[in-house]
Formats: sequence, C-alpha cells, structure tokens
Amino acid sequence: MTPPERVILVGCVKQKQRTGIHAAQDLYTSPLFRKRRAYAEAAGLPWLVLSAEHAVVEPSAPLGYYDRTLNTMGVAERRAWGSRVLRQLTERYGTLRGMTFEIHAGARYVAPIEASLLAAGARVEIPMKGRGLGLQLQWYGKR
Repeated sequence: MTPPERVILVGCVKQKQRTGIHAAQDLYTSPLFRKRRAYAEAAGLPWLVLSAEHAVVEPSAPLGYYDRTLNTMGVAERRAWGSRVLRQLTERYGTLRGMTFEIHAGARYVAPIEASLLAAGARVEIPMKGRGLGLQLQWYGKR
C-alpha cells in the first residue's frame, strides 16, 4: 500500500459525550473540534484524531468517554505519548518519508510529535500555530 501524500491530524478536545460509545468523530463536541472536523472532511484528505488516551484514532473508531489530556501530563508522559503516535503512524503507513502531516491541535499535542515526524522524513504544517481560540474558530469559519 502506498501511503497518502498528505494526512490531516485533528487534536481531541476536553468536551466529549459522557455516555455511550460513539465514533471518534462524534465523541468530541466542542465548536473547535466540530470546525476542525468539517475542515478535514471538506479537504477530502485522509484524517485521523490525535487522542490523549488512544494516540492515533480513525474518525470512525468507536470510543467511550475518557478524561485525559496532554495539558495535565508531565514531560515524560507527553514524550511517551509522542512515541506512541509515531509508532502508530509508522505501523499504519510504513515509511513517513515524503508525507505531509497537517496538524490541527494545540501546542501540547504538536510538541511531542513534530520533531519525530521531521526526523522520519515527513513534512509538518501547523496552520493554527500561535493563534488563540477566537482566531482559530474564525479561520475555520472562513473555510
């Protein structure tokens, strides 16, 4: 299988449905996640969810509520999570060389994976880097 040239990674959010099992794309309920999801779907590219609990998740994967975030993890835990993300992406795609990962997630989610992706030969784009929540919502709203 030839890996796709470009993949969008969408960060999870704190607001989730608290009961039942839902597809990952439906579990997260914040306006920010909904706009990120709409952007990824409209782009027509493969996309995956970056989950603090599960690392990399297919949008259709069934998930239940969890209360874990990289924002409360220590440095070592975030590094371990980043290693898990890289391992899962490598298992999924084989080589990451030449792929572009467009990451739509907070800085705590980007930091543990950016350098590893670059070291694996991938390109990394972070369109929301340095933008506050209001500017992010505005940016997604225009697309």
